[in-house]
Amino acid sequence: MVSDVKVRPYEAGDDARWNAFVFGCPDATFFHRIEWRGIMEGVFRHRTHYLLAERDGQIVAVLPLVEVKSRLFGHAMTSLPFAVYGGIAGTDAEAVAALDQAADALSRKAGVQHLEYRNLAERHPEWPRQEVYVTFRKEILPDEEANMLAIPRKQRAMVRKGIKNGLVCEIDANVDRFFALYADNVLRHGTPALPKRFFETLMRVFGQDCEVMTVLSPEGKPLSTVLTFYFRDEVLPYYAGDDLAARDLAANDFKYWELMRRACARGYKIFDYGRSKVGTGPYSFKKNWGFEPQPLSYEYRLYKRDEVPQNNPLNPKYRAFIAMWRRLPLAVANAIGPHIVRNLG
Repeated sequence: MVSDVKVRPYEAGDDARWNAFVFGCPDATFFHRIEWRGIMEGVFRHRTHYLLAERDGQIVAVLPLVEVKSRLFGHAMTSLPFAVYGGIAGTDAEAVAALDQAADALSRKAGVQHLEYRNLAERHPEWPRQEVYVTFRKEILPDEEANMLAIPRKQRAMVRKGIKNGLVCEIDANVDRFFALYADNVLRHGTPALPKRFFETLMRVFGQDCEVMTVLSPEGKPLSTVLTFYFRDEVLPYYAGDDLAARDLAANDFKYWELMRRACARGYKIFDYGRSKVGTGPYSFKKNWGFEPQPLSYEYRLYKRDEVPQNNPLNPKYRAFIAMWRRLPLAVANAIGPHIVRNLG
């Protein structure tokens, strides 16, 4: 029997149809939006391979793929670098299988060492996987006070501490305050900063679906900040930074409460706290808010590797790099970082 599913590469002019499918597909995430293709190519200079499957002229599944060539970490085909979620979006089983076959053929032809899908849910139980990350997603209740009471008692006390400290939130028109806090924060953690141009591009490309909110002291000093994505009925705080004074003033706790409170008022339904590595500080912080960890299914098809790559801080080689990076002056780290981080993904 000849299949009536047709797989082909993305073409100029597919943008509106691609995004219309993504917004309507329950399997799709914010990171399946077509705008990421231009960001991957324009900001990070990675080659993209966006595939779509059609049935009777209608898109029924999509797969964003990015080819990353790194001297440090090898040659990979990933869906999707710099994203917590990716993989194939589609509920048509035949179309999903066809995209799988196309991705395999494309990866073999490109000569990559592995193909990686960053799935929210398992698709290939037989593939090797990385069991390092979990995500935290929880319903936003329709009433503000109900959301406050849903926060466990000790964490709720921290939120109220931030409120009593007279902290205020502002929505920023640009990424200047965000980047200053973010870059300083990631340096303290030993991680190269993404380029400022990346965040400027996010705000320009996604418009009202990308928002920067900054917490200030009563005197107007920026303490904590977050760049948030909005997708359908979901709120995704994604990049963040803070000042050393933020912890004592409970600025981070206040920040996420204020984001949740505003999302509730705007009618959003899901608060997506994003991924964290099991056993880390961010993992514990999110659990303290009453969020339950959900394992992520990062699945790998290995071609020229014997095991799943460990491109994360749990790798001893990474830990040595982190210790070195923390000692760099901020200006030097910000100048060098973008050339390194583009290969991390």
